[in-house]
Parts: sequence; C-alpha cells; structure tokens
Amino acid sequence: MMHWHIVCDFDGTITPSDVIDNILDRFADPRWEAIEAQWLAGEIGSRECLSQQLALVKAQPAQLLEYFDSVTIDPGFAPFVELVLERGASLAVVSDGLEQAIARILARNGAPLLPIIANQLRQVDADSWRIVFPHASDACRAASGNCKCKSTPSSKRILVIGDGKSDMCVAGTADFVFAKGSLADHCERNGIAHARFDSFAQLPALLAALPQNTGNTVPHLTSEQQELFHHV
Repeated sequence: MMHWHIVCDFDGTITPSDVIDNILDRFADPRWEAIEAQWLAGEIGSRECLSQQLALVKAQPAQLLEYFDSVTIDPGFAPFVELVLERGASLAVVSDGLEQAIARILARNGAPLLPIIANQLRQVDADSWRIVFPHASDACRAASGNCKCKSTPSSKRILVIGDGKSDMCVAGTADFVFAKGSLADHCERNGIAHARFDSFAQLPALLAALPQNTGNTVPHLTSEQQELFHHV
C-alpha cells in the first residue's frame, strides 16, 4: 500500500463518542447547544462554532486531563494501524478536535505514535480556554477549523476513514472512503466510492478488497469486492 495515504478522523471514528461534545456537556454553559444547532444547520462553519463553544468552557486543567484519561478507543484501531504501516501506507489522524486530547488519549490506549493534525487548546486563565486553528484555510469550502483537504498529499491515493460532517468535504475528493454514521449516508447519497463499517476490526478485510492500482481513477470493484462491501 505504499501508494496510499490514509486520513483518519478521531472523534466518533477512533473513539466511541465526540470528545469536544463531552467536554461541553461536562464543563460548558448550556448555550453551546444553540451554537451546535447553527453549525448543524449550515449557518456557521465549525471554526466559528468551536471558537464560540470553547469560550463557554470552565474547567481546571486537572479536570480536563481526568476526562481525557477516561476516554477509550476502538480496540481494533491499534492493530489496524500496525497493519497498514507494515504494508507501506502512511496514516495521519486528521481531526477538527483537539490535538492535546487526541495525543493523550491515543498514548494512554496503546496506539502507535502517529502524525496528528488538529486544532489546539490554549489556556486563558485558571479555568478558561480558547481554541486556535493552525490548520485552517480561508479557502476551505466547509469553513472548518481544520481544513482536512489541505492535509492530503497530491502524490498519493487518498483513503478517508470517518463518521460525520467534518469528513464530508475531504471524502468528496478521496479515492475511497471507509465510512460510518452520517458520513456513510452522505457517501451513499452523493455517489462517493465507499464501504460502510462499524468497527476497525472490520477494516483489514475491507483493506484487502481495496483497489491497489495507482492510476488516476479508482477502477470498478469486482463482483466479490462489491459483495463484501455490500454486507459491511
């Protein structure tokens, strides 16, 4: 798989739930939910949404770390990473979440060391925070805090793994998508080449069926591959 680069989402994909949503549930003024509704309705981008929401959080650093340390990941993630790296692919965790949280959660759950491209949390005072966006782009079509399309190398074929709204833009430019949740529904509606999955334990079989040529287009799947993807 040396010609493939994998862009893997974190929240709801590697983890069972969304880390930032859980932070907001625990530590933020309830006004965050109205801001979330604006984002879901497409009235604001995630960059604006996250900026407003994180400003509502009141938590000591120790409280955030205690929460991070309670988060588990899909038990199939680490074996999947080891497999794709052994096969020569590159993989980065690309998230509209928080770099510090992702790094700590992956390390504590025994995941291999990986590049993490995500937003960053900054402490304002004893219990107040703001979010910064080192990977944002003014040209981002989704107005995301982290422009995932910006993270895809042009020299490789792109496999996206994700579950939701923050993955939809980059999924449209990918060579193939492993999708769950609302991302799978989006791919289905928009004719994006994809396979549905529920857990990383299913992905080695899907990976084996993934077209491996390095042309400019993904070829039609064989009948056996279509059957495998259909039943996932």
